[in-house]
Formats: sequence, structure tokens, C-alpha cells
Amino acid sequence: MKRKGGELMAYGLERSIKRAYDPSGVKRTSNLMSPIVALEGHGSDVFGCAFHPEGKYLASAGVDRQVLLWNVYGECENISSFSGHSGAVMDVKFSTDGNTIFTCATDMTVALWDVMAGQRIKKLKGHTGYVNSVHPTRRGTLLVASGSDDCSIKVWDPRKKGKCTNLVNPYQVLTVCFNDTAEQVFSSGLDNEIKIWDLRSNSVVNRLRGHTDTVTGMSLSTDGSYLLTNSMDNTLRIWDVRPYAPPERCVKILSGHQHNFEKNLLRCTWSADGSKVSAGSGDRFVYVWDTTTRRIMYKLPGHNGSVNDVQFHPTEPIIASASSDKTLYLGELED
Repeated sequence: MKRKGGELMAYGLERSIKRAYDPSGVKRTSNLMSPIVALEGHGSDVFGCAFHPEGKYLASAGVDRQVLLWNVYGECENISSFSGHSGAVMDVKFSTDGNTIFTCATDMTVALWDVMAGQRIKKLKGHTGYVNSVHPTRRGTLLVASGSDDCSIKVWDPRKKGKCTNLVNPYQVLTVCFNDTAEQVFSSGLDNEIKIWDLRSNSVVNRLRGHTDTVTGMSLSTDGSYLLTNSMDNTLRIWDVRPYAPPERCVKILSGHQHNFEKNLLRCTWSADGSKVSAGSGDRFVYVWDTTTRRIMYKLPGHNGSVNDVQFHPTEPIIASASSDKTLYLGELED
């Protein structure tokens, strides 16, 4: 991607967009060009997606080793592609300031990409297995956590070459997340439990038990008080992760979505205001729950493959979904 006259200009891959439908007379709730938009361009399964903090871009990645950057508004064209990973890209995240994209892959590396320059600026090496999850800190000093099949969680300081904190886990780690203050890291995977690691002592200070199968995704609420987890036991759980919370930290159990024989790492997410959560599902639907009533608000069809990741837009009632059918959808929700 080249920068010219302050604008991003795409090069290389040609991408396409189709409007799924645009019924007349329907009250619109967002600034999307159409109530539902399908983004086509990936050559294989799409494992992850992430909105830019301002909501103007969407990043996506998957088996084809490409990280694609899309405009959310207008024609939703692909404006850039980032190449450099030599394995499937398992996860993608934006930094809080929106200037950096973080990815991890089956090539056992974590990468940092400059959004405006369109190129990789860091390649973090040290894992000896597939890297399944990556997560940057929200504020303060930029740190990056990654979880891997090598049974470790690594916490990287990108400013220090080759330096990282290594946390050893008994089982493969499939998902990681910082707490709000970046003093703790949450991790989970094949051992079904969520571990809370204190980065001052580099030890486990709490274990959240309740899931009866592999945990594939987790997401921290915007206010940092609650952790959402998605498990192959076909439940979502909401945990109170505030300091000094009662011993029984699981406050909500949500169900309806499905994990299937594909055993994909299905992710989950919060809406910005915390009123809704969503999760990937192996049955090809996008599920959205009301966090107060635990009721399924939406069961959205359209994909022809497992829905691997979902993300709420930061400011508008829009949800994005990434699927094994090689496509992404942007869809309006009722305001």
C-alpha cells in the first residue's frame, strides 16, 4: 500500500464487493451503503476480523496468509493487502490508536503492521508452535500477548528486540487477553479453565472453572469489568474479573450457538456499550445475545461456512462476521 497525498492507495490484488440486498422503504440504522454487505476477496477460510477504533476500516485475515484492509463505508473496497506470513493467520487486532495491526500465524510468529505505510514493522519470533491468539494492551505502554500450541503465553515489549516474558502453561493456549490495566493476562485453551496471570509475579493468581470443553475465544468488556468466553461445550460465559469480586465469578451462561466437527477457534465479542455479545458458530449463523436477559436477539443467516469471528462496530449498530466460506459480512442491527 502506498501513501500519496495523504490517501491510502491499494495495489496488487483486485477485490470485489456485492450488495446482498437493499430493500426499498426499510428504515436504515447506520451509514453502510446497504443494510447487508458481503466482502469477497480472500482465497480461503477467514479466521479473524477487527474494526479500526474509529470504525472506518475493517481488517481481516485467514488461511490465505493475507491481511486485507477494507473501507467500511462507501463501496467497501479493499484498500490494501499485507503479505509476509508464511502460514495461516489465526488472529488479527488493531492497536488502540488505530495505527498498528497485530497478527499471529501458524508460522510461529507475531507480526506488527503499520496501517498507513502498508508494511510489516516488527516480526516477533520465539514460539515453537502455532500461534493461535494475539492481544495488545489497551492503554499505557504497548505490550503484546500471544498464546501458542507450544503451551506458552508470551508477553512482548515491541520496543525491546528479542525480549519477552514467558508464561508456561500445561496445555496448548488457544486464546489470550489483557485485563484493562495490563497488569494481568487471561488465557485458556485445551484445559477448559481460564487462568489469570499476574505480570508482576508471572504466576497464576486465579482460575475460573465452569466450562466443560476447550475454550476457543475470549473478549474483555469495554469497561474492563467482565470477561466473555466461548467454549466447545456450546456455551458462552460471562465472568466478573473485577478485583475483590465474589468467589463465584461466573455471572451469566448463554447458549444457542454450536461448535462442530471442524473444531475451529470460534471467537466472541462485546458491543461497545456492553448490552450485547456475539460469538462465532459452526452452524453458519451469527448469534447476538442481550446480556441482561440472556435472550438471543438475532440469529443471522447468510454464510455458507462456519462463522469464525464476529466484531461489533465501535460507534454504529453494525456487526461484522468472518467465515470459512471465504467471505465477510457487514450487517446493520436495529438501533
